[in-house]
Amino acid sequence: MSSPSGSSIQEARDFLDAHPEIEAFDIVLSDANGVGRGKIIRRHELMSLYEGGRHLPISVLGLDITGEDVHETGLIWDSGDGDLRGWPIPGTLKPLHGTSPARGQVLLSMYLLDGTPMTSDPRHALARQVEALAAKGLHPAGAFELEFFLLANERDADGNVKPAGAVLDGRVSGKTEVYSVDHLHGMEPLFSDIYAAAKLQGIPAETVISEYAPGQYELTLNYRKNIMQAADDLVMLKRLVRAQARRHGVTACFMAKPIEQYAGSGMHLHVSLLDDAGNNIFSEAGGESWSLPLLRGLGGLSSTMAESMLVFAPHANSWRRFVSQSYAPTAPTWGVNNRSVALRVPAGDARNRRIEHRPSGVDANPYLVAATVLAGISKGLDENLDPGPETTGNGYEAETATDNTMPADWRSAIEAAKKSAFLQQALGPEMHRTFTAIKQSEYLRVARTITELDYHLYLHEV
Repeated sequence: MSSPSGSSIQEARDFLDAHPEIEAFDIVLSDANGVGRGKIIRRHELMSLYEGGRHLPISVLGLDITGEDVHETGLIWDSGDGDLRGWPIPGTLKPLHGTSPARGQVLLSMYLLDGTPMTSDPRHALARQVEALAAKGLHPAGAFELEFFLLANERDADGNVKPAGAVLDGRVSGKTEVYSVDHLHGMEPLFSDIYAAAKLQGIPAETVISEYAPGQYELTLNYRKNIMQAADDLVMLKRLVRAQARRHGVTACFMAKPIEQYAGSGMHLHVSLLDDAGNNIFSEAGGESWSLPLLRGLGGLSSTMAESMLVFAPHANSWRRFVSQSYAPTAPTWGVNNRSVALRVPAGDARNRRIEHRPSGVDANPYLVAATVLAGISKGLDENLDPGPETTGNGYEAETATDNTMPADWRSAIEAAKKSAFLQQALGPEMHRTFTAIKQSEYLRVARTITELDYHLYLHEV
């Protein structure tokens, strides 16, 4: 059968001809948590992947963060745990930098045996929203920002993680080296390999900065006119950062909040909408303060943020990022050139007007984040929603003009997501059921776990 993903056999032939040194390939499917699941195949198996896909059990999309089956997804024994087919995503067949023997990588998306999209695959959730906007003559463009920590492989004497020493000379800094160029020099060999790996994979990795915590960094990605490609960029960038860090003897950490006394790591999404002629509909014309589509998009995102927070903060650790003055938004606020709000309109040329969506942690699944953001913008456009007044000054202390109370914790976010008709529409019914069932299962696992903190607080005191 022809590939339902749009991949071509010629792409594989050309790649093999161009890379005779490559002996094996990582074939990678992203599950609901954004974890890469798949296999390593040998060189001679690549053509069969492109000719007929690769059988994978349906249960691979119903796993929790530990890799355990979540039966409530309906993807395990309800379906007999039968095989589906993973098909290559066009344009993602790339060499991997620094591998020995040389390996390549290709991303997969899951389909039923007849070629129908398997809609518990997060990538298909984003595809649905892109297609719905295309039917209205609109095409989302965007880019993600990636914040992460580089940590030492060994814990400190108290069992806590600690920032990695410089890979250049081992120098250790416990300071917040925000925007320090000299501090970046100590990680120069690692970042050079990250850039080399990104270039091989066609990922437009750009600026690197030292962020607002010891050991924290940010990599930006260039804007894409195709938001699906932007999400693929982020998935591949996280994988290569983790791999290159490991080769340099440190750990790349994508937890939302790995160090309690410092800010956590976000995954900001910049997004705009282009019409069929390629014009940015968020750009204001002469004489108007802001375009109506921009304001309505902000209104849709603001009104749906509370019920969407499980997508943006999907794990128990995600919610440790949302503490006072921790550089993570705690209300559905919007503002211009203001990093303390949830929805920021960056200053600059009107032709490049966009919304910077700031609530998501770096632990969130970029496909689901983008799908939910697009659905929120679309709702705002369809229903002419007003975002309320702009927040100026400290957005962490601002009261919003909406009745949209944000969930206070992970459990509240799960309950809100389970009941949300909007989120069901944003993700699609099957992805919504899969995602919320997995989150509920993970919550119960965490809730029944007795931690070292429990013993510290209560063992001898109550």
